[in-house]
Amino acid sequence: MQREVYRIDKTGSIDHLHRKKEMLRPPENDEVTIEVGAIGLNFADVFSVYGLYSATPKGSFIPGLEFSGKIVKIGPNVKDFEVGDLVFGVTRFGAYTTHLNISEKTIFPLPKEWSMQDGAAFVVQALTAYYALVPLGQVREGDHVLIHSAAGGVGIMASHIAKKKKAITIGLVGDSRKFSILKEVGYDFFLTRSPNFKEDMHKILQGAPLKIVLECLGGRYFHDSYDLLSPMGRLVTYGSANFTPSHSFRNWFSIVYSYLTRPKIDPLSMISDNKSVLGFNLIWLWNEIDELRKHFSELMMLSLPKQTIGHQFSFDSMHDALRTMQSGQTIGKIVINVP
Repeated sequence: MQREVYRIDKTGSIDHLHRKKEMLRPPENDEVTIEVGAIGLNFADVFSVYGLYSATPKGSFIPGLEFSGKIVKIGPNVKDFEVGDLVFGVTRFGAYTTHLNISEKTIFPLPKEWSMQDGAAFVVQALTAYYALVPLGQVREGDHVLIHSAAGGVGIMASHIAKKKKAITIGLVGDSRKFSILKEVGYDFFLTRSPNFKEDMHKILQGAPLKIVLECLGGRYFHDSYDLLSPMGRLVTYGSANFTPSHSFRNWFSIVYSYLTRPKIDPLSMISDNKSVLGFNLIWLWNEIDELRKHFSELMMLSLPKQTIGHQFSFDSMHDALRTMQSGQTIGKIVINVP
């Protein structure tokens, strides 16, 4: 079968991502072949294209972590799916394509009321938010939870999950124009990144303990959020937006500066302050499929709303989509529609 892919042979720039035609072998054993209908974009895609993501494959690779589509072929050992089934799922890279082969263990039936776009927009960011809040954050009813980049895909899903757990949510964004989306998805409080961040937080908390922070920015807001945590509080960090390249190529000066000024926490102060910092990279779940399916099953039992899709692009406009994500001005999820 012939397919079209976006492949990068040399990391360092979005311009190095090229569209190509390739042959796809038949599915093996527990694999299915999926005709891709939509692709979900993530910040990890941008970092991998620039070669700044530690999990990036060596040599030539196809970016992309999540997709939705229709099964067009099945391997001899496939038990749970049939040709024609609509599915969505995750892959450790390889989603920027019109067709792919993947194990049936990493796909899930597309809910009947969901579109292809809904499926492609859900898994990575919802699972990131769930893993940060529930297994790591141990969110409880009445907890005050501060969520960075609250209008982004993870931030929106984190709000939905926290509200299911009856927590009190505080959304942090870079622009007050995003307040409307925070109100729409149910945030209790919201504020912008500013020199008065800590003072604004104290006004919101009014003496209540800040139990959990979901942090993905780095820099000053990491330190300020850590300072605001109450004893027994948990700061869960899952990204560092400060490292997002702002140029069409790798700017090593900017990267080195961001690295040298990255947040640092003294373990002795953590002990005396009785606070925790937990870091995780969701892609490790790709190597622990049973663990991934367990958490995903628990996530789906929450019956969350669909992800907010803020931007859609055609398969022809992959570069424009990545540059839009790179801008940091997006709301919700960016989805690529595959013809």
